[in-house]
Amino acid sequence: MSIATICPSQAHRLLPLLQQVHDLHVQNQPQRYAPLPDDKEVVSYLSEWLSHDAVVALGYEENQILLGYAIFELERRAATPFRRAETRAMLHHISVDAKHRRKGIGLALINEVRAHLLADGGDVLATTYATFNTPSAELMARAGLNPVISFAEWRVE
Repeated sequence: MSIATICPSQAHRLLPLLQQVHDLHVQNQPQRYAPLPDDKEVVSYLSEWLSHDAVVALGYEENQILLGYAIFELERRAATPFRRAETRAMLHHISVDAKHRRKGIGLALINEVRAHLLADGGDVLATTYATFNTPSAELMARAGLNPVISFAEWRVE
């Protein structure tokens, strides 16, 4: 087992795991999530996104097979009259291959994100997850991430 950075030129490796988690979102919230476009467009988007200095993708591998990944962004937020300053890692994506879930891979990835955050002097690890995604909510709770706000939306149908 190893966890390593996935560089922009390796973005194509994320595609099968991204498809798994995205299909779940499309199935449960089709009004919010569109089916993925062709693979080339998705890989191009991921590669460009991962090229940003503050965005990091970590991959969990066994025998050179990618079993999970996490993408996070380090955000330095200035204090406002209402909030304290913070440096946070915003966990944008996490996905573990369906055949390898409940083996600690997601937790290992989150712990590695936390290690990167602490090494950068950060103090907050944050994420969002869909209300239908109970396994994700349970993973976040196991990792010590507790709900602190509720996000609601209205959409034109």
